Amino acid sequence: MYGEKLELLIDGKFRQGSEGKGEDLINPATEEVLAHLPHASTADLEEALQASQRGFIAWKAKTAQERYVIMSKAANLIEERKEAIARILTMENGKPLAESIGEVQFSADATRWYAEEGKRAYGRIVPARVPGVRQMVFKEPVGPVVAFAAWNFPASNAIRKIAGALGAGCSIILKPAEETPGTAIAFARAFQEAGLPDGVLNIVFGNPAEVSEYLVASPIPKKVSLTGSTRVGKLLQKQAADTLKRCTMELGGHAPVIVHHDADLEKTLDMLVAFKYRNAGQVCTSPTRFYVHESLYDKFAAGFAERVSRLKVGYGLDEGVQMGPMIAPRRLDAMDKLIADAVSNGAKVIAGGERLGNKGYFFAPTALRDVNDNALIMSEEPFGPIAPTTAFSDFDSVIERANSLEYGLASFVFTKDLHLAQKTEMALNAGLVGVNGMAVSTPETPFGGVNESGYGSESGTEGLEAFLRTKFVSETGWA
Repeated sequence: MYGEKLELLIDGKFRQGSEGKGEDLINPATEEVLAHLPHASTADLEEALQASQRGFIAWKAKTAQERYVIMSKAANLIEERKEAIARILTMENGKPLAESIGEVQFSADATRWYAEEGKRAYGRIVPARVPGVRQMVFKEPVGPVVAFAAWNFPASNAIRKIAGALGAGCSIILKPAEETPGTAIAFARAFQEAGLPDGVLNIVFGNPAEVSEYLVASPIPKKVSLTGSTRVGKLLQKQAADTLKRCTMELGGHAPVIVHHDADLEKTLDMLVAFKYRNAGQVCTSPTRFYVHESLYDKFAAGFAERVSRLKVGYGLDEGVQMGPMIAPRRLDAMDKLIADAVSNGAKVIAGGERLGNKGYFFAPTALRDVNDNALIMSEEPFGPIAPTTAFSDFDSVIERANSLEYGLASFVFTKDLHLAQKTEMALNAGLVGVNGMAVSTPETPFGGVNESGYGSESGTEGLEAFLRTKFVSETGWA
């Protein structure tokens, strides 16, 4: 049983859309209909906008400590319900239950962190040039926020926006992905039960283009936050320009992995295979271009393929499953296209390479070797369970290849040499770099890319700063 009633949240009330429109929610592992998702009408969206304006006034007026108490209660509720919420997440997204539980726990942790950090939105006193003047710098919430979250991480994508906005004192209208709505709704119930004032958090669904166009065009929101594709990010940024809304854009990636000659091969392989195929490779920071030093290349390819062949693929709620389905049939077609193109350019399939079963959107975890740089998969983000590998011989050439794309989200480096690690990490054009590890996302550290992977950060103090604006007050005393 799915376990979540799909509703809109507008002005503190959970309800259906006013025009009765909606769509079915499909389980990507079984292709069964889980529930019916309501869509917000234009009138509903306008009501959410007006509610967010009233909610902002009420929420901004609360002290940081008062906001902390409510957010902490919500975090506790999310943690208490994490297994139930994780089951919802797995049924709508497909990832293994263990991954979902970890993601929901991250969401509780991030909510607590932002609740605390909201008490540290410090200003400063600037010494004046003349007597009798006080110069004060204040940090205040930017205003109502509109946010759009992608389907690949239904919990963490949503909570970074919700908790960041609330921690800063902003209200927020969130449109989660229609493919994965239940997780955000479950979070919203926790916040409402924790005592969040009406209108501070609103949840809406609908045709993505129509919803975003209406919300972003309104003068009420003062900030746009998106986790999505580069194409959508460019579109929303153009729309936001008409009202000069500030933006945070967490967009696509195509993360290079550089395995230097002295890397610990076995540990590197274990780590890369585990992280490459989590969420079926549908991760913006997923390792997606594997550059391996020629001295290790054959052993790396063989070891990688052997590990990939052992992965257990299936329904994320089943015991022992390590990789679930893709989100939709369109992603299966994309995998077929990328593999066929790579093979036509000389690559060899050394593991997987085909669809699995006749029910659900399953694709075998796949590894390719000898992939030409001209292959589409080396320039188009695969966002799926395909690992293309190729060899390199010298430092300068591999850095040039790693930096050859417009993306700049995550990069990964493996070496035992600290000097070589530092030289590599400083040469890479990326917002996130992992050295001998893949953990580049925690509640307390900034998460974001450069170039066409977007700009701005979520999480960390930078994530709170994104929802704040600066006010300077010069106060002159009169006798």
